[in-house]
Amino acid sequence: MGLQVVQQYDQSRMYKTRVDMTTGEPATGKRTRPMQMLLWYPAARGGRPVVYRDYMDTIPTEDEFGRSPAEVGRATQRAIDGYAGARRDALLREVARPMLAVRNARAESGSFPVVIYAPSLSESAMENADLCEYLASQGYVVLSSASLGPRTRAMTTDLEGLEAQAADIAYLIGYASSLPQADTARVAVVGFSWGGLANVLAAAKDDRIQAIVSLDGSVRGTREFVDGGKDAAKYVTPARVAIPMLFVGRRPMTVEELNRAEVDSRYSFMNEMKYADVHIVTLLPMKHMDFSSYSLRMSQDGRFGDYTRDDIALAHSWAMRYARHFLDAYLKKDPAGLAFLDNSPAANKAPPHMMLASARHGSGQIPPTLENFVAALAAEGFDQAIPLYAKFAAQDPAFKLGPKEIYGWGVQLARQNRPAQAREIFRLGTHLNPDAVFMIDGLAEMQAASGQTKEALGTYRRVLALDPKHTDAARYVKEHGGPSGAAL
Repeated sequence: MGLQVVQQYDQSRMYKTRVDMTTGEPATGKRTRPMQMLLWYPAARGGRPVVYRDYMDTIPTEDEFGRSPAEVGRATQRAIDGYAGARRDALLREVARPMLAVRNARAESGSFPVVIYAPSLSESAMENADLCEYLASQGYVVLSSASLGPRTRAMTTDLEGLEAQAADIAYLIGYASSLPQADTARVAVVGFSWGGLANVLAAAKDDRIQAIVSLDGSVRGTREFVDGGKDAAKYVTPARVAIPMLFVGRRPMTVEELNRAEVDSRYSFMNEMKYADVHIVTLLPMKHMDFSSYSLRMSQDGRFGDYTRDDIALAHSWAMRYARHFLDAYLKKDPAGLAFLDNSPAANKAPPHMMLASARHGSGQIPPTLENFVAALAAEGFDQAIPLYAKFAAQDPAFKLGPKEIYGWGVQLARQNRPAQAREIFRLGTHLNPDAVFMIDGLAEMQAASGQTKEALGTYRRVLALDPKHTDAARYVKEHGGPSGAAL
Protein backbone atom coordinates (compact mmCIF):
# COMPACT_ATOMS: atom_id res chain seq x y z
CA MET A 1 0.00 0.00 0.00
CA GLY A 2 1.00 3.62 -0.44
CA LEU A 3 1.49 6.43 2.07
CA GLN A 4 1.21 10.16 1.52
CA VAL A 5 1.56 13.05 3.95
CA VAL A 6 -0.83 15.86 3.00
CA GLN A 7 -0.67 19.31 4.60
CA GLN A 8 -3.61 21.68 4.28
CA TYR A 9 -5.38 24.33 6.34
CA ASP A 10 -9.07 24.28 7.15
CA GLN A 11 -9.74 27.88 6.24
CA SER A 12 -13.22 27.73 7.75
CA ARG A 13 -11.92 27.33 11.32
CA MET A 14 -9.52 29.37 13.42
CA TYR A 15 -6.87 27.52 15.41
CA LYS A 16 -4.36 29.98 16.81
CA THR A 17 -5.65 32.82 18.94
CA ARG A 18 -4.17 36.30 18.40
CA VAL A 19 -1.91 35.65 21.39
CA ASP A 20 0.27 32.53 21.57
CA MET A 21 -1.35 30.41 24.30
CA THR A 22 2.06 29.17 25.49
CA THR A 23 4.22 32.30 25.51
CA GLY A 24 1.67 35.11 25.63
CA GLU A 25 3.39 36.77 22.68
CA PRO A 26 1.59 37.68 19.44
CA ALA A 27 0.84 34.58 17.38
CA THR A 28 2.92 34.04 14.25
CA GLY A 29 2.18 32.23 11.00
CA LYS A 30 -1.17 31.08 9.68
CA ARG A 31 -3.91 31.05 12.28
CA THR A 32 -6.40 28.74 10.54
CA ARG A 33 -6.60 25.10 11.59
CA PRO A 34 -3.70 22.96 10.35
CA MET A 35 -4.70 19.61 8.90
CA GLN A 36 -1.72 17.33 8.37
CA MET A 37 -3.19 14.11 7.07
CA LEU A 38 -1.63 10.69 6.73
CA LEU A 39 -3.17 8.87 3.79
CA TRP A 40 -2.79 5.13 3.27
CA TYR A 41 -4.20 3.56 0.10
CA PRO A 42 -4.09 0.40 -2.03
CA ALA A 43 -1.11 0.75 -4.37
CA ALA A 44 0.89 -1.08 -6.99
CA ARG A 45 3.71 -3.27 -5.70
CA GLY A 46 7.28 -2.00 -5.69
CA GLY A 47 9.34 0.69 -4.02
CA ARG A 48 11.16 1.00 -0.71
CA PRO A 49 8.91 0.75 2.35
CA VAL A 50 9.09 3.44 4.99
CA VAL A 51 10.61 2.64 8.37
CA TYR A 52 8.88 3.32 11.66
CA ARG A 53 11.01 6.41 12.27
CA ASP A 54 9.49 7.96 9.13
CA TYR A 55 6.14 7.84 10.91
CA MET A 56 7.64 9.38 14.04
CA ASP A 57 9.06 12.18 11.89
CA THR A 58 5.51 13.27 11.01
CA ILE A 59 4.75 14.19 14.64
CA PRO A 60 6.67 17.51 14.95
CA THR A 61 4.94 19.04 11.90
CA GLU A 62 1.37 18.18 12.86
CA ASP A 63 0.56 21.76 13.83
CA GLU A 64 3.64 23.59 12.49
CA PHE A 65 4.21 22.75 8.84
CA GLY A 66 7.29 24.97 8.54
CA ARG A 67 9.66 22.96 10.73
CA SER A 68 12.87 22.04 8.91
CA PRO A 69 14.06 18.43 8.41
CA ALA A 70 16.84 19.11 10.93
CA GLU A 71 14.34 20.30 13.55
CA VAL A 72 12.15 17.28 12.89
CA GLY A 73 15.10 14.90 13.19
CA ARG A 74 16.15 16.42 16.52
CA ALA A 75 12.62 16.18 17.92
CA THR A 76 12.35 12.51 16.97
CA GLN A 77 15.78 11.75 18.40
CA ARG A 78 14.82 13.39 21.71
CA ALA A 79 11.84 10.99 21.94
CA ILE A 80 14.21 8.04 21.54
CA ASP A 81 16.90 9.49 23.83
CA GLY A 82 14.34 9.65 26.63
CA TYR A 83 15.04 5.95 27.10
CA ALA A 84 18.29 4.47 28.41
CA GLY A 85 20.40 1.36 28.19
CA ALA A 86 19.08 -1.78 26.59
CA ARG A 87 15.63 -0.31 26.05
CA ARG A 88 17.08 2.58 24.03
CA ASP A 89 19.11 0.13 21.95
CA ALA A 90 15.97 -1.91 21.31
CA LEU A 91 14.08 1.22 20.26
CA LEU A 92 16.81 2.20 17.82
CA ARG A 93 16.34 -1.19 16.18
CA GLU A 94 12.55 -0.84 16.34
CA VAL A 95 12.35 2.55 14.65
CA ALA A 96 14.63 1.33 11.85
CA ARG A 97 12.33 -1.60 11.10
CA PRO A 98 10.68 -1.51 7.64
CA MET A 99 6.92 -1.11 7.60
CA LEU A 100 4.53 -2.11 4.80
CA ALA A 101 3.74 1.26 3.20
CA VAL A 102 5.68 2.80 0.34
CA ARG A 103 5.88 6.59 0.29
CA ASN A 104 3.99 8.14 -2.64
CA ALA A 105 3.46 4.77 -4.33
CA ARG A 106 1.34 4.61 -7.49
CA ALA A 107 -2.32 4.19 -6.52
CA GLU A 108 -4.08 1.00 -7.55
CA SER A 109 -7.03 1.50 -9.86
CA GLY A 110 -10.47 0.85 -8.41
CA SER A 111 -12.88 2.27 -5.87
CA PHE A 112 -12.32 1.52 -2.20
CA PRO A 113 -14.26 2.24 1.01
CA VAL A 114 -12.95 5.01 3.25
CA VAL A 115 -11.86 4.62 6.87
CA ILE A 116 -11.01 7.63 9.05
CA TYR A 117 -8.78 6.93 12.05
CA ALA A 118 -9.36 9.24 15.05
CA PRO A 119 -6.46 9.16 17.56
CA SER A 120 -6.71 9.28 21.33
CA LEU A 121 -6.42 12.42 23.45
CA SER A 122 -3.75 14.77 22.00
CA GLU A 123 -2.12 11.89 20.15
CA SER A 124 -0.67 11.78 16.68
CA ALA A 125 -2.08 10.60 13.37
CA MET A 126 0.49 7.78 13.28
CA GLU A 127 -0.58 6.42 16.68
CA ASN A 128 -1.95 3.22 15.11
CA ALA A 129 0.02 3.17 11.86
CA ASP A 130 0.10 -0.64 11.95
CA LEU A 131 -3.72 -0.81 11.92
CA CYS A 132 -3.97 1.83 9.20
CA GLU A 133 -1.46 -0.02 7.01
CA TYR A 134 -3.28 -3.30 7.58
CA LEU A 135 -6.64 -1.85 6.57
CA ALA A 136 -5.15 -0.24 3.46
CA SER A 137 -3.64 -3.61 2.53
CA GLN A 138 -7.16 -5.10 2.74
CA GLY A 139 -8.65 -2.64 0.26
CA TYR A 140 -9.46 0.54 2.22
CA VAL A 141 -8.45 4.16 1.80
CA VAL A 142 -7.44 5.28 5.30
CA LEU A 143 -6.92 8.85 6.52
CA SER A 144 -5.86 10.19 9.90
CA SER A 145 -4.99 13.53 11.45
CA ALA A 146 -3.70 14.39 14.92
CA SER A 147 -5.97 14.94 17.91
CA LEU A 148 -5.55 18.71 18.18
CA GLY A 149 -7.40 20.85 20.69
CA PRO A 150 -9.72 23.63 19.54
CA ARG A 151 -6.95 26.27 19.77
CA THR A 152 -3.79 24.49 20.97
CA ARG A 153 -1.85 21.33 20.21
CA ALA A 154 -3.15 19.79 23.44
CA MET A 155 -6.69 18.46 23.24
CA THR A 156 -9.16 19.77 25.81
CA THR A 157 -11.26 17.27 27.73
CA ASP A 158 -14.57 19.01 27.15
CA LEU A 159 -17.36 19.13 24.60
CA GLU A 160 -15.57 21.81 22.59
CA GLY A 161 -12.57 19.53 22.22
CA LEU A 162 -14.70 16.59 21.17
CA GLU A 163 -16.51 18.68 18.60
CA ALA A 164 -13.20 19.97 17.23
CA GLN A 165 -12.07 16.39 16.60
CA ALA A 166 -15.47 15.47 15.15
CA ALA A 167 -15.12 18.42 12.75
CA ASP A 168 -11.65 17.13 11.79
CA ILE A 169 -13.25 13.79 10.92
CA ALA A 170 -15.73 15.59 8.66
CA TYR A 171 -12.84 17.48 7.03
CA LEU A 172 -11.03 14.20 6.29
CA ILE A 173 -14.16 12.73 4.71
CA GLY A 174 -14.44 15.87 2.60
CA TYR A 175 -10.81 15.52 1.51
CA ALA A 176 -11.37 11.85 0.68
CA SER A 177 -14.07 12.89 -1.78
CA SER A 178 -11.33 14.49 -3.90
CA LEU A 179 -9.46 11.18 -4.25
CA PRO A 180 -10.27 9.06 -7.35
CA GLN A 181 -9.83 5.84 -5.36
CA ALA A 182 -12.07 6.80 -2.45
CA ASP A 183 -15.69 5.69 -2.37
CA THR A 184 -17.24 8.17 0.05
CA ALA A 185 -20.57 6.39 -0.22
CA ARG A 186 -18.92 3.84 2.10
CA VAL A 187 -17.31 5.49 5.14
CA ALA A 188 -16.43 4.29 8.63
CA VAL A 189 -14.53 5.90 11.51
CA VAL A 190 -12.18 3.97 13.79
CA GLY A 191 -11.30 5.78 17.02
CA PHE A 192 -9.16 4.93 20.02
CA SER A 193 -9.98 6.26 23.52
CA TRP A 194 -11.01 9.94 23.12
CA GLY A 195 -11.19 9.34 19.37
CA GLY A 196 -13.60 6.50 20.13
CA LEU A 197 -16.00 9.10 21.55
CA ALA A 198 -15.35 11.83 18.98
CA ASN A 199 -16.35 9.37 16.24
CA VAL A 200 -19.74 8.91 17.90
CA LEU A 201 -20.32 12.68 17.85
CA ALA A 202 -19.18 12.77 14.23
CA ALA A 203 -21.61 10.00 13.28
CA ALA A 204 -24.50 11.77 15.02
CA LYS A 205 -23.88 14.80 12.78
CA ASP A 206 -22.78 13.19 9.52
CA ASP A 207 -24.82 10.43 7.89
CA ARG A 208 -21.99 9.73 5.44
CA ILE A 209 -20.54 7.67 8.30
CA GLN A 210 -22.03 4.20 8.05
CA ALA A 211 -20.14 2.33 10.78
CA ILE A 212 -17.94 3.07 13.78
CA VAL A 213 -15.21 1.13 15.55
CA SER A 214 -14.31 2.12 19.10
CA LEU A 215 -10.99 0.81 20.43
CA ASP A 216 -11.54 1.00 24.18
CA GLY A 217 -13.31 4.25 23.40
CA SER A 218 -14.35 6.92 25.84
CA VAL A 219 -17.97 6.38 24.77
CA ARG A 220 -17.91 3.76 27.54
CA GLY A 221 -16.13 5.63 30.31
CA THR A 222 -16.95 9.30 29.65
CA ARG A 223 -20.71 9.01 29.67
CA GLU A 224 -21.44 12.64 30.56
CA PHE A 225 -21.04 13.75 26.93
CA VAL A 226 -23.59 11.26 25.56
CA ASP A 227 -26.05 10.60 28.38
CA GLY A 228 -28.41 13.51 27.67
CA GLY A 229 -27.35 15.38 30.81
CA LYS A 230 -26.33 19.01 31.23
CA ASP A 231 -22.82 18.49 29.77
CA ALA A 232 -23.92 16.24 26.93
CA ALA A 233 -24.08 16.94 23.22
CA LYS A 234 -27.87 16.93 22.90
CA TYR A 235 -27.78 15.81 19.26
CA VAL A 236 -26.03 12.55 20.20
CA THR A 237 -28.88 10.12 20.64
CA PRO A 238 -29.16 6.40 19.91
CA ALA A 239 -31.68 7.24 17.18
CA ARG A 240 -29.13 9.45 15.42
CA VAL A 241 -26.32 6.94 15.85
CA ALA A 242 -28.30 4.08 14.35
CA ILE A 243 -25.31 2.55 12.60
CA PRO A 244 -23.30 -0.59 13.35
CA MET A 245 -20.69 -0.31 16.09
CA LEU A 246 -17.79 -2.51 17.09
CA PHE A 247 -16.41 -1.86 20.57
CA VAL A 248 -13.13 -3.63 21.36
CA GLY A 249 -12.31 -3.13 25.03
CA ARG A 250 -9.69 -3.91 27.65
CA ARG A 251 -10.09 -6.41 30.46
CA PRO A 252 -12.91 -5.33 32.79
CA MET A 253 -12.29 -3.66 36.11
CA THR A 254 -13.29 -5.47 39.27
CA VAL A 255 -16.15 -4.19 41.40
CA GLU A 256 -13.59 -2.94 43.90
CA GLU A 257 -11.66 -1.04 41.21
CA LEU A 258 -14.89 0.48 39.89
CA ASN A 259 -15.82 1.54 43.40
CA ARG A 260 -12.42 3.11 44.12
CA ALA A 261 -12.50 4.98 40.83
CA GLU A 262 -16.09 6.11 41.54
CA VAL A 263 -17.21 4.89 38.12
CA ASP A 264 -20.93 5.35 37.54
CA SER A 265 -22.11 2.36 35.52
CA ARG A 266 -25.82 3.15 35.53
CA TYR A 267 -25.82 4.35 31.92
CA SER A 268 -24.40 2.76 28.78
CA PHE A 269 -24.78 4.47 25.41
CA MET A 270 -24.16 1.15 23.69
CA ASN A 271 -26.98 -0.51 25.60
CA GLU A 272 -29.28 2.26 24.35
CA MET A 273 -28.31 1.65 20.70
CA LYS A 274 -31.36 -0.51 20.04
CA TYR A 275 -31.63 0.45 16.36
CA ALA A 276 -28.12 -0.70 15.44
CA ASP A 277 -26.00 -3.84 15.42
CA VAL A 278 -23.55 -3.63 18.33
CA HIS A 279 -20.58 -5.99 18.63
CA ILE A 280 -18.52 -5.97 21.82
CA VAL A 281 -15.18 -7.76 22.09
CA THR A 282 -13.19 -7.84 25.34
CA LEU A 283 -9.48 -8.62 25.09
CA LEU A 284 -8.55 -9.96 28.50
CA PRO A 285 -4.75 -9.42 28.39
CA MET A 286 -5.01 -5.78 27.37
CA LYS A 287 -4.90 -2.51 29.27
CA HIS A 288 -6.08 0.78 27.81
CA MET A 289 -2.82 1.94 26.20
CA ASP A 290 -2.26 -1.46 24.62
CA PHE A 291 -4.68 -0.43 21.87
CA SER A 292 -2.06 2.03 20.57
CA SER A 293 0.62 0.34 18.49
CA TYR A 294 2.89 3.34 19.20
CA SER A 295 2.53 2.73 22.94
CA LEU A 296 3.03 -0.99 22.43
CA ARG A 297 6.29 -0.36 20.57
CA MET A 298 7.65 2.37 22.86
CA SER A 299 6.63 1.17 26.35
CA GLN A 300 9.11 -0.08 28.90
CA ASP A 301 9.33 -3.87 29.17
CA GLY A 302 7.92 -4.02 32.69
CA ARG A 303 4.66 -2.26 31.83
CA PHE A 304 2.74 -5.36 30.75
CA GLY A 305 2.24 -6.95 34.17
CA ASP A 306 1.76 -10.71 33.99
CA TYR A 307 2.03 -10.63 30.19
CA THR A 308 4.93 -10.17 27.82
CA ARG A 309 5.15 -7.62 25.04
CA ASP A 310 4.59 -10.48 22.58
CA ASP A 311 1.43 -11.56 24.44
CA ILE A 312 0.00 -8.05 24.14
CA ALA A 313 1.11 -7.76 20.51
CA LEU A 314 -0.83 -10.94 19.75
CA ALA A 315 -3.95 -9.60 21.48
CA HIS A 316 -3.51 -6.30 19.63
CA SER A 317 -3.41 -8.19 16.33
CA TRP A 318 -6.81 -9.68 17.18
CA ALA A 319 -8.22 -6.21 17.78
CA MET A 320 -7.05 -5.31 14.26
CA ARG A 321 -8.51 -8.51 12.86
CA TYR A 322 -11.95 -7.85 14.38
CA ALA A 323 -11.87 -4.28 13.08
CA ARG A 324 -11.09 -5.50 9.57
CA HIS A 325 -13.87 -8.13 9.55
CA PHE A 326 -16.35 -5.63 10.97
CA LEU A 327 -15.53 -3.16 8.20
CA ASP A 328 -15.73 -5.92 5.61
CA ALA A 329 -19.16 -6.87 6.92
CA TYR A 330 -20.71 -3.40 6.99
CA LEU A 331 -18.86 -1.45 4.29
CA LYS A 332 -18.17 -4.20 1.77
CA LYS A 333 -21.31 -6.22 2.67
CA ASP A 334 -19.15 -9.32 2.93
CA PRO A 335 -21.10 -12.27 4.45
CA ALA A 336 -17.84 -13.81 5.68
CA GLY A 337 -17.13 -10.71 7.70
CA LEU A 338 -20.53 -10.82 9.39
CA ALA A 339 -20.15 -14.55 10.06
CA PHE A 340 -16.78 -13.86 11.71
CA LEU A 341 -18.42 -11.34 14.03
CA ASP A 342 -21.26 -13.69 14.92
CA ASN A 343 -18.90 -16.61 15.55
CA SER A 344 -17.51 -17.46 18.97
CA PRO A 345 -13.83 -16.58 19.43
CA ALA A 346 -13.06 -20.30 19.48
CA ALA A 347 -14.75 -20.75 16.10
CA ASN A 348 -12.56 -17.94 14.77
CA LYS A 349 -9.50 -19.84 16.09
CA ALA A 350 -8.62 -17.17 18.63
CA PRO A 351 -6.16 -18.30 21.33
CA PRO A 352 -7.96 -19.78 24.36
CA HIS A 353 -8.77 -17.48 27.27
CA MET A 354 -7.90 -14.34 25.27
CA MET A 355 -11.25 -12.74 24.64
CA LEU A 356 -14.99 -12.54 25.13
CA ALA A 357 -17.32 -11.54 22.31
CA SER A 358 -21.00 -10.71 22.03
CA ALA A 359 -23.25 -9.52 19.21
CA ARG A 360 -26.60 -7.76 19.49
CA HIS A 361 -28.52 -6.99 16.34
CA GLY A 362 -30.75 -3.96 15.94
CA SER A 363 -34.49 -4.07 16.57
CA GLY A 364 -35.38 -3.48 12.92
CA GLN A 365 -37.49 -0.45 13.86
CA ILE A 366 -37.06 2.79 11.96
CA PRO A 367 -35.08 5.15 14.21
CA PRO A 368 -37.30 8.07 15.28
CA THR A 369 -35.39 10.97 13.72
CA LEU A 370 -36.69 13.98 11.85
CA GLU A 371 -35.20 12.68 8.62
CA ASN A 372 -37.00 9.37 8.97
CA PHE A 373 -40.23 11.14 9.94
CA VAL A 374 -40.13 13.26 6.77
CA ALA A 375 -39.36 10.17 4.69
CA ALA A 376 -42.32 8.34 6.27
CA LEU A 377 -44.63 11.25 5.41
CA ALA A 378 -43.44 11.18 1.81
CA ALA A 379 -44.13 7.44 1.66
CA GLU A 380 -47.44 7.30 3.55
CA GLY A 381 -48.86 10.75 2.86
CA PHE A 382 -48.64 14.04 4.73
CA ASP A 383 -52.20 13.51 5.93
CA GLN A 384 -50.70 10.87 8.25
CA ALA A 385 -48.56 13.46 10.06
CA ILE A 386 -50.45 13.27 13.38
CA PRO A 387 -50.55 9.46 13.77
CA LEU A 388 -46.98 9.08 12.51
CA TYR A 389 -45.76 11.70 14.95
CA ALA A 390 -47.54 9.87 17.78
CA LYS A 391 -45.90 6.61 16.69
CA PHE A 392 -42.39 8.13 16.63
CA ALA A 393 -42.89 9.88 19.99
CA ALA A 394 -44.14 6.67 21.60
CA GLN A 395 -41.06 4.89 20.29
CA ASP A 396 -38.74 7.50 21.80
CA PRO A 397 -39.95 10.30 24.11
CA ALA A 398 -36.90 12.32 23.05
CA PHE A 399 -38.45 12.72 19.59
CA LYS A 400 -39.98 16.17 19.72
CA LEU A 401 -40.60 18.96 17.22
CA GLY A 402 -40.95 22.45 18.63
CA PRO A 403 -43.55 24.91 17.34
CA LYS A 404 -40.94 27.04 15.55
CA GLU A 405 -39.56 23.98 13.76
CA ILE A 406 -43.01 22.92 12.61
CA TYR A 407 -44.03 26.41 11.55
CA GLY A 408 -40.80 26.90 9.60
CA TRP A 409 -41.32 23.56 7.88
CA GLY A 410 -44.83 24.51 6.86
CA VAL A 411 -43.62 27.86 5.51
CA GLN A 412 -40.96 26.12 3.43
CA LEU A 413 -43.56 23.82 1.89
CA ALA A 414 -45.79 26.80 1.15
CA ARG A 415 -42.88 28.57 -0.58
CA GLN A 416 -42.38 25.47 -2.72
CA ASN A 417 -46.04 25.73 -3.79
CA ARG A 418 -47.07 22.61 -1.86
CA PRO A 419 -50.12 23.96 0.01
CA ALA A 420 -51.72 20.56 0.70
CA GLN A 421 -48.54 19.25 2.36
CA ALA A 422 -48.01 22.54 4.22
CA ARG A 423 -51.60 22.32 5.45
CA GLU A 424 -50.97 18.93 7.07
CA ILE A 425 -47.78 20.15 8.75
CA PHE A 426 -49.66 23.13 10.19
CA ARG A 427 -52.41 20.73 11.24
CA LEU A 428 -49.80 18.74 13.17
CA GLY A 429 -48.61 22.01 14.69
CA THR A 430 -52.09 22.96 15.87
CA HIS A 431 -52.60 19.46 17.25
CA LEU A 432 -49.46 19.81 19.38
CA ASN A 433 -49.96 23.52 20.14
CA PRO A 434 -53.74 24.07 20.19
CA ASP A 435 -53.57 27.69 21.37
CA ALA A 436 -50.76 28.90 19.08
CA VAL A 437 -52.48 31.57 16.98
CA PHE A 438 -49.65 31.76 14.43
CA MET A 439 -49.91 28.02 13.81
CA ILE A 440 -53.70 28.07 13.46
CA ASP A 441 -53.38 31.01 11.10
CA GLY A 442 -50.89 29.02 8.99
CA LEU A 443 -53.33 26.11 8.84
CA ALA A 444 -56.18 28.36 7.77
CA GLU A 445 -54.08 30.01 5.06
CA MET A 446 -53.04 26.65 3.60
CA GLN A 447 -56.57 25.29 3.80
CA ALA A 448 -57.68 28.24 1.72
CA ALA A 449 -54.74 27.86 -0.70
CA SER A 450 -55.52 24.16 -1.22
CA GLY A 451 -59.20 24.76 -1.96
CA GLN A 452 -60.66 23.90 1.46
CA THR A 453 -62.66 27.12 1.74
CA LYS A 454 -65.19 25.88 4.27
CA GLU A 455 -62.51 24.39 6.51
CA ALA A 456 -60.45 27.58 6.25
CA LEU A 457 -63.45 29.63 7.38
CA GLY A 458 -63.86 27.52 10.50
CA THR A 459 -60.14 27.70 11.26
CA TYR A 460 -60.02 31.48 10.82
CA ARG A 461 -62.94 31.74 13.26
CA ARG A 462 -60.76 29.84 15.77
CA VAL A 463 -58.08 32.44 15.16
CA LEU A 464 -60.53 35.25 15.89
CA ALA A 465 -61.74 33.52 19.03
CA LEU A 466 -58.16 33.60 20.34
CA ASP A 467 -57.20 36.96 18.84
CA PRO A 468 -60.22 39.17 17.97
CA LYS A 469 -57.92 41.81 16.42
CA HIS A 470 -56.36 39.44 13.89
CA THR A 471 -56.88 41.38 10.63
CA ASP A 472 -56.25 38.55 8.13
CA ALA A 473 -58.71 36.27 9.91
CA ALA A 474 -61.33 39.02 10.14
CA ARG A 475 -60.98 39.82 6.43
CA TYR A 476 -61.34 36.18 5.41
CA VAL A 477 -64.40 35.63 7.58
CA LYS A 478 -66.00 38.80 6.21
CA GLU A 479 -65.31 37.78 2.60
CA HIS A 480 -66.30 34.14 2.91
CA GLY A 481 -68.68 33.95 5.83
CA GLY A 482 -71.75 35.53 4.14
CA PRO A 483 -74.29 37.86 5.79
CA SER A 484 -75.46 35.24 8.23
CA GLY A 485 -71.98 33.93 9.01
CA ALA A 486 -72.48 30.74 7.02
CA ALA A 487 -69.96 29.65 4.42
CA LEU A 488 -70.65 30.75 0.85
